[in-house]
Amino acid sequence: MSPRLFATGTTGYIGGDALYTIIQAHPEYEVACLVRSSDKGAQIASQYPKVRLVYGSLDDVELLEGEAQKADIVLNFAHADHPGAAKALTDGLAARAKPGYLIHTSGTGILLFADLEQRIFGEASPKIYDDWEGIDEVTSLPDSAPHRNVDKIVLAAGTEKASKIKTAIVCPPTIYGQGRGPGNQRGHQVYELAKSTLERKQGIQVGKGRTYWPNVHVFDLSKVYLALVEAAANGGGKATWGNEGYYFTENGEHIWGEISKVVASAAQQQGFITSDEVVSVSAEEADKLSGHGSALWGANSRCRAIRARKLLGWSPTEKSLIDEIPLVVESEAKKLGLVQGHAALVAG
Repeated sequence: MSPRLFATGTTGYIGGDALYTIIQAHPEYEVACLVRSSDKGAQIASQYPKVRLVYGSLDDVELLEGEAQKADIVLNFAHADHPGAAKALTDGLAARAKPGYLIHTSGTGILLFADLEQRIFGEASPKIYDDWEGIDEVTSLPDSAPHRNVDKIVLAAGTEKASKIKTAIVCPPTIYGQGRGPGNQRGHQVYELAKSTLERKQGIQVGKGRTYWPNVHVFDLSKVYLALVEAAANGGGKATWGNEGYYFTENGEHIWGEISKVVASAAQQQGFITSDEVVSVSAEEADKLSGHGSALWGANSRCRAIRARKLLGWSPTEKSLIDEIPLVVESEAKKLGLVQGHAALVAG
């Protein structure tokens, strides 16, 4: 019998691409997706007519519990900071007659806490976390860390109710590449940086631009979700769950100031700005340019993804962030109306 999946956030960037990858690999899986509206439902139905649509929101506790209880595997892509939804999904899975699996999406923003607490922006940090030898440190970060409140709910469920629910947390970094999902196909951090560069007509960095973040192509990220789903469908497979079910997903790291230079250079080469000069902005200015810009471009998030490589055989193969940036700049320029579409060019 094919496993039954229930997924939230599948019209989003991460969830949409993961759904594509999972269904391409396993069209036999029975998939249900939570959607907020008929418009969102239509997006999924047009691409996946066999998917069962569940209308509701993350605040519909009874609905989430009921769907989780019916599913063998639950994928929560929708919100890394919604404790109510996390509790409802874990409660529903724990009520099943047989053990169920939860694959929850967090994010390496959880590692920003030290810089945020000290209000340090634009400076490098030598601290690097890993999900193998350093797993205990990663799963016991301070409560002040972003996403930590929801991570704790998932981790607690996977340890205190380990006989009933198996949990894994996937922790993506900066994500790039055009998604293949039915809704949002755009990443955030580097895309917002390109947008701000085009709007200001100059490159920007926070402070001295020395901060580090890890990165991954969205296609490679989706391979981690697929591997975990396949492991869950096979009784857990080689994956670790519960207190050791924590997976970073980086394929290298970048320095934001260097990325700012590449973005500005691409924008200049494409004729959108006159100089590839990068100017420094304050944390406050960065936040005005993009929500939480000071943290997303100006604070350190450093990690190594060892667990997925060792246990799941994960081997990222997609193009690098640097190689993707010209496409990022071009796509943001189109969104801003700086590039004429084909129809406009034909019309003259």
